Amino acid sequence: MIFTAPHKEGSIKFLLLGSGELGKEITIEAQRLGIEVIAVDKYSNAPAHMVANKSYVIDMKDKDQVLGVIKEEKPTYILPEIEAINIEALFEAEKLGFTVIPNAEAVNKTMNRKNIRKFAAEVLGVKTSKYTFVKTLEELKKAAKEIGFPCLVKPIMSSSGHGQSVCKNIEDVEKSFNIAQEEARGDASELVVEEMVKFDYEITLLTVRTEKETIFCPPIGHTQLNGDYIYSWQPRKMDDDILSRAKEIAKKVTDGLGGRGVFGVEFFIKGNEVYFNELSPRPHDTGMVTMITQSQSEFALHTRAVLGLPLDFSFLTPGASAAYKTASESLNPRIEIPESAFTKNSYVRLFGKPESHAGRRMAVVLVSDEDPDKAKEKAKEIVEQIKDI
Repeated sequence: MIFTAPHKEGSIKFLLLGSGELGKEITIEAQRLGIEVIAVDKYSNAPAHMVANKSYVIDMKDKDQVLGVIKEEKPTYILPEIEAINIEALFEAEKLGFTVIPNAEAVNKTMNRKNIRKFAAEVLGVKTSKYTFVKTLEELKKAAKEIGFPCLVKPIMSSSGHGQSVCKNIEDVEKSFNIAQEEARGDASELVVEEMVKFDYEITLLTVRTEKETIFCPPIGHTQLNGDYIYSWQPRKMDDDILSRAKEIAKKVTDGLGGRGVFGVEFFIKGNEVYFNELSPRPHDTGMVTMITQSQSEFALHTRAVLGLPLDFSFLTPGASAAYKTASESLNPRIEIPESAFTKNSYVRLFGKPESHAGRRMAVVLVSDEDPDKAKEKAKEIVEQIKDI
């Protein structure tokens, strides 16, 4: 592959649709290879805006605005990094000859919980929890009774757990319906009601794919609260046979979607049973732990996969991550980090978000240790010492 300086004729250009903390790391990895990066988001001074060659602020759900940037910049590759993007713009971009990562149809299937669940369970025959889709409060009441309490209620399109809730009994149904309608980052015109599997643990299996090969990162354990990740650690200790089954399912689903890049495939593990849960066709928030555990982080692997480069990497050390979420509302957020966070085995990465609001993820703590459980405890200890000022 031939590389040249950004802005020069023939240079490779990434158009990043979504410029949060994950997009920032992709930008950095791409620029290490001399790739020009244009970062797009709905607000100014997003994390990736701070390191990209060029940035735009647009309504990401507006087809004309998304296509306008694509036609103006003529990128080599278009990388959707959030769910709330006008999907018709991506299909139109492909018709115009642009390359969407992994591809527009994969984005379409995975950005919408209905599409990916039906694809995995009904087309591919992959084991999932029981589920049904509803549009009205009355339909939700009926579905919740049929699936059983407690159950999960989620908008068909959202991210980071926004709009998701646990419905514990019939009295919670209306509250769950309202949460989905009011807090979703995307389409809440339809909701998915899911059986709450009493799993033993859950994992993210980072699956990296090109047209030539598929590789897997060691499994990542994670703790979530209301659908949003709090802690992750790698490797998650698990039976080799169960891990092999998870890999088979991940490959089956990602082969079905096609394209290239990192896919964050989530599973529930219950005894010897492996349940497919969700999939993101891009680097995963729980995978931030790979910035300290692997020779090539998920962001470096994503960049390599997009370019069709070899995907080989080394696992260096067990480790863990802990997300710092602010409790404050501020137009000028300030965060105090203890000196004890900076050791030979730990550090903190601030995302540089220009505003804070309660529950917004602002930083991540990364820790390495010979024992992943000890790394997790150390990461928890550090993140609990960080505070807003």
